[in-house]
Amino acid sequence: MDDLKHAKQAWEETTVKRVTDRFPEQREQFETLSGIPLERAYTPADVAPDYLNDLGFPGEYPFTRGVQPTMYRGRFWTMRQYAGYATAEASNARYKYLLAQGQTGLSVAFDLPTQIGYDADDPLAEGEVGKVGVSISSLDDMRLLLDGIPLDKVSISMTINAPAAILLAMVIAVGKEQGVDPRQLRGTVQNDILKEYVARGTYIFPPRPSMRLVTDLFRYCATEVPKWNTISISGYHIREAGATAVQEVAFTLANGIAYVQAAVDAGLDVDTFAPRLSFFFNAHNDFLEEVAKFRAARRLWARVMREQFGAQNPYSWLLRFHTQTAGCTLTAQQPEINVIRVTLQALAAVLGGTQSLHTNSRDEALWLPTEESVRIALRTQQIIAHESGVTNTVDPLAGSYVIEQLTDEIERRARTYIEKIDALGGALAAIEQGYVQHEIADAAYRYQREVETGDRVVVGVNEYQGAADCGEVDTEMVKMERLVVDPAIEAQQRARLAALRERRHGEQASAALARIETAARAPDEPLMPLFTAAVETGCTLGEICGVLRQAWGEYRAQVSI
Repeated sequence: MDDLKHAKQAWEETTVKRVTDRFPEQREQFETLSGIPLERAYTPADVAPDYLNDLGFPGEYPFTRGVQPTMYRGRFWTMRQYAGYATAEASNARYKYLLAQGQTGLSVAFDLPTQIGYDADDPLAEGEVGKVGVSISSLDDMRLLLDGIPLDKVSISMTINAPAAILLAMVIAVGKEQGVDPRQLRGTVQNDILKEYVARGTYIFPPRPSMRLVTDLFRYCATEVPKWNTISISGYHIREAGATAVQEVAFTLANGIAYVQAAVDAGLDVDTFAPRLSFFFNAHNDFLEEVAKFRAARRLWARVMREQFGAQNPYSWLLRFHTQTAGCTLTAQQPEINVIRVTLQALAAVLGGTQSLHTNSRDEALWLPTEESVRIALRTQQIIAHESGVTNTVDPLAGSYVIEQLTDEIERRARTYIEKIDALGGALAAIEQGYVQHEIADAAYRYQREVETGDRVVVGVNEYQGAADCGEVDTEMVKMERLVVDPAIEAQQRARLAALRERRHGEQASAALARIETAARAPDEPLMPLFTAAVETGCTLGEICGVLRQAWGEYRAQVSI
């Protein structure tokens, strides 16, 4: 290694210097989006991992190289397209279209009222029904959403957090009506409330009762719906809010530690629920950093679960994750080139070993994607899977000097963040103190300043602009088909709810809601069985969230001026 170091120094002083004297490099310091400095070239002297302890073999601890020994040689990742808009009927048609095009799992987007626990006929829902996702207020809506979709064969992923348990109760009820035993249901509910307080904002209740809902769902599904992933611990929205790759890993895993600790404190054995934990990451633009990020996160989580929590089941050590390409990188300017960004991001996710993938559509910076746009996005995954050749061997970038160096450095920096959060009292305390929010805001500000000063190039935005890219984007001039949600669906949803309330047994519904409120005011009463009974009785999402609001109150973010 000493000889190699001397040889590299000689190369820098002779070969490199002859070139840089005539043609200086584009900038003095090269670094990743996370600010990790990058050398001009790496050699074995720069990276000396302990192979068995730091890398190992695919499917074995510490899982740096993948959670399965054969990875995509055995089967491809689940190809999902996050979709949902307008009514349950419209979204059901989109799901069937995607399944016919080769999608292998559903990913449900809910509208804003549903996400924050309001029915479509609530005054606070006015103007938002069906706009950014599908409107689901009752079991009637869920029946229509999943009509003709075999729940014993298709896995369902739902991006829902504060009312996650209620939506899962509806899926369980529909499954029973299809003759599917809850023990056979497969899918994921996001159910990650902590990141809502720092990045996304669709919370309802204060943090501590919200954590109770999370652990209650862990307990229920461990016995009743054992194939269901009870949480998708999400770094995606943390990254979308402006975090770096290092912060995404650190804050996501810190939240995961908080959920595991809360469940252990509630009396659950770690090996009864940890195998069903899953994660959700962003695939951003810095290709090499993103590949290394996924590998570092997998290794760090395995070590946390085995060393910190003493998990004995190897499945408890696995970091299984879904990936979505970065929405925040899509541009309204020259939207057709978003296809290229998405392709690179999706390839990074695959080379990083994802288990599930959503590719954003080219027009999402402008409006809801059309069928043509989602088909192109799905075909992107299929080309990577079938034509690129990267799936033919496991972890094909392993051993790359720069990839291994970045993997080590991301893990080291993420662990430093986690230790800081632990010193503050854990993720929940760090959020309550504003530490995580402040770190994300600082990172977002630095990135935006780099774009505005031109230090960071965004093609079509601050460089390589066309004549139409200067100033505000005129969406009417964009030559793409546009998907428009009919505002009349709001009245349709109100009418459907009125009909439900008219035909249901009012006393039974009131009694079911009263039982939920009583249990919510008690410290340890299970809630999930009561949610299941309530939705089957005809209680609506808004009514159930309403009684929980009465018991627990609503969270109000603390704003520092």
